[in-house]
Amino acid sequence: MIIYGVALLGVCLLVGVFLGELLGQIIGVKANVGGVGISMLLLIFLSHWRPIKEKLADGAASGVLFWNAMYIPIVVAMAAKQNVVGALSGGWLAILAGVAAVVLSFALVPILSKASDDPRSLSDEG
Repeated sequence: MIIYGVALLGVCLLVGVFLGELLGQIIGVKANVGGVGISMLLLIFLSHWRPIKEKLADGAASGVLFWNAMYIPIVVAMAAKQNVVGALSGGWLAILAGVAAVVLSFALVPILSKASDDPRSLSDEG
């Protein structure tokens, strides 16, 4: 039954790539604009949509959940590769902006970690 989850992923990917290509043509770019992101959002929506969710057996649902979990790291890795290539060809300012964003993100980790340790920050009681 996991094959139904993979089939749902395949349909979402094909629809997303088609819509990304169409969006690229509409805005005048000779590239796929957000097709993988569109397909990821479509997969999330369809996997939680009640009529489809009720028809999927437990095995198919676990297949969808597996590919949902795998899909996000794949998209992040693809976007990171494109960003690095763009930054290297974009010059020193693009590289400096990328390094600054990474340093700022690392600097925010202790602050966010400390905020999550505070029981008042996450409680519903206020």
